[in-house]
Amino acid sequence: MSKIDELLVDVARLVESGRSNQMSLTVVTGGAVITGRLAPEAVWRQRVSEVLADSDRLAEFSAVFAAAAAKDAPPTHLHFHLARILQGTVAIPETGGMYRVSIADISAWTVGDVSYSDH
Repeated sequence: MSKIDELLVDVARLVESGRSNQMSLTVVTGGAVITGRLAPEAVWRQRVSEVLADSDRLAEFSAVFAAAAAKDAPPTHLHFHLARILQGTVAIPETGGMYRVSIADISAWTVGDVSYSDH
Protein backbone atom coordinates (compact mmCIF):
# COMPACT_ATOMS: atom_id res chain seq x y z
CA MET A 1 0.00 0.00 0.00
CA SER A 2 1.44 3.34 -1.02
CA LYS A 3 1.52 6.49 1.05
CA ILE A 4 -1.23 9.03 0.31
CA ASP A 5 0.03 12.14 -1.49
CA GLU A 6 -0.52 14.91 1.08
CA LEU A 7 -0.13 17.61 -1.57
CA LEU A 8 -3.05 16.10 -3.48
CA VAL A 9 -5.06 15.92 -0.23
CA ASP A 10 -4.33 19.64 0.26
CA VAL A 11 -5.62 20.38 -3.25
CA ALA A 12 -8.78 18.38 -2.48
CA ARG A 13 -9.18 20.23 0.83
CA LEU A 14 -9.06 23.58 -0.93
CA VAL A 15 -11.65 22.46 -3.50
CA GLU A 16 -13.84 21.15 -0.66
CA SER A 17 -13.60 24.52 1.11
CA GLY A 18 -15.60 25.94 -1.76
CA ARG A 19 -13.09 28.71 -2.41
CA SER A 20 -12.48 27.55 -5.97
CA ASN A 21 -14.24 25.34 -8.50
CA GLN A 22 -11.84 26.16 -11.31
CA MET A 23 -9.07 23.64 -10.54
CA SER A 24 -8.40 21.38 -13.49
CA LEU A 25 -6.45 18.21 -12.83
CA THR A 26 -5.26 15.17 -14.74
CA VAL A 27 -4.68 11.92 -12.86
CA VAL A 28 -3.49 8.41 -13.61
CA THR A 29 -5.37 5.71 -11.75
CA GLY A 30 -5.41 2.00 -12.53
CA GLY A 31 -3.75 2.74 -15.86
CA ALA A 32 -6.48 5.16 -16.92
CA VAL A 33 -5.85 8.84 -17.52
CA ILE A 34 -8.72 11.05 -16.31
CA THR A 35 -8.71 14.77 -16.97
CA GLY A 36 -11.22 17.41 -15.97
CA ARG A 37 -12.27 19.98 -13.40
CA LEU A 38 -12.63 19.24 -9.70
CA ALA A 39 -15.83 19.96 -7.78
CA PRO A 40 -16.61 19.89 -4.07
CA GLU A 41 -18.15 16.54 -3.11
CA ALA A 42 -21.49 18.12 -2.14
CA VAL A 43 -21.82 19.80 -5.55
CA TRP A 44 -20.81 16.60 -7.33
CA ARG A 45 -23.33 14.52 -5.33
CA GLN A 46 -26.11 17.02 -6.01
CA ARG A 47 -25.47 16.97 -9.76
CA VAL A 48 -25.36 13.16 -9.92
CA SER A 49 -28.55 13.03 -7.84
CA GLU A 50 -30.28 15.40 -10.26
CA VAL A 51 -29.25 13.34 -13.29
CA LEU A 52 -30.49 10.13 -11.67
CA ALA A 53 -33.76 11.75 -10.55
CA ASP A 54 -34.49 12.65 -14.17
CA SER A 55 -34.12 9.02 -15.26
CA ASP A 56 -37.16 6.73 -15.44
CA ARG A 57 -35.02 3.66 -14.69
CA LEU A 58 -32.56 5.09 -12.14
CA ALA A 59 -34.55 7.64 -10.12
CA GLU A 60 -34.60 5.40 -7.04
CA PHE A 61 -30.80 5.81 -6.72
CA SER A 62 -31.03 9.59 -6.57
CA ALA A 63 -31.48 9.69 -2.78
CA VAL A 64 -28.20 7.82 -2.19
CA PHE A 65 -26.27 10.69 -3.77
CA ALA A 66 -28.40 13.40 -2.18
CA ALA A 67 -27.30 12.32 1.32
CA ALA A 68 -24.74 14.64 2.93
CA ALA A 69 -21.12 13.53 3.08
CA ALA A 70 -19.09 13.54 6.30
CA LYS A 71 -17.00 16.72 6.58
CA ASP A 72 -14.78 16.05 9.61
CA ALA A 73 -12.20 13.81 7.96
CA PRO A 74 -9.67 14.81 5.31
CA PRO A 75 -10.86 14.22 1.72
CA THR A 76 -10.37 10.66 0.47
CA HIS A 77 -11.66 11.16 -3.07
CA LEU A 78 -11.46 13.65 -5.90
CA HIS A 79 -14.75 14.54 -7.59
CA PHE A 80 -14.44 15.38 -11.27
CA HIS A 81 -17.00 17.04 -13.48
CA LEU A 82 -16.56 17.84 -17.16
CA ALA A 83 -14.07 14.97 -17.07
CA ARG A 84 -12.90 12.62 -19.76
CA ILE A 85 -11.03 9.33 -19.79
CA LEU A 86 -8.25 9.58 -22.36
CA GLN A 87 -7.86 6.44 -24.47
CA GLY A 88 -5.58 6.59 -27.51
CA THR A 89 -6.92 9.38 -29.71
CA VAL A 90 -10.36 9.33 -28.07
CA ALA A 91 -11.73 11.09 -25.00
CA ILE A 92 -14.68 9.31 -23.37
CA PRO A 93 -17.21 10.88 -23.15
CA GLU A 94 -16.45 13.75 -25.52
CA THR A 95 -18.69 16.12 -23.55
CA GLY A 96 -17.28 15.16 -20.14
CA GLY A 97 -18.64 13.08 -17.30
CA MET A 98 -18.79 12.82 -13.53
CA TYR A 99 -16.07 10.69 -11.92
CA ARG A 100 -15.15 9.95 -8.31
CA VAL A 101 -11.54 8.83 -7.87
CA SER A 102 -9.89 7.56 -4.70
CA ILE A 103 -6.85 9.67 -3.82
CA ALA A 104 -5.15 6.49 -2.55
CA ASP A 105 -5.40 4.95 -6.04
CA ILE A 106 -3.78 7.83 -7.92
CA SER A 107 -0.29 6.96 -9.12
CA ALA A 108 0.48 10.23 -10.94
CA TRP A 109 -1.10 13.63 -11.44
CA THR A 110 -0.58 17.05 -12.94
CA VAL A 111 -2.34 20.38 -12.74
CA GLY A 112 -4.36 21.18 -15.86
CA ASP A 113 -6.84 19.63 -18.23
CA VAL A 114 -5.02 17.55 -20.85
CA SER A 115 -6.30 17.69 -24.39
CA TYR A 116 -4.83 16.77 -27.74
CA SER A 117 -5.49 17.14 -31.40
CA ASP A 118 -4.73 14.89 -34.34
CA HIS A 119 -4.51 17.86 -36.74
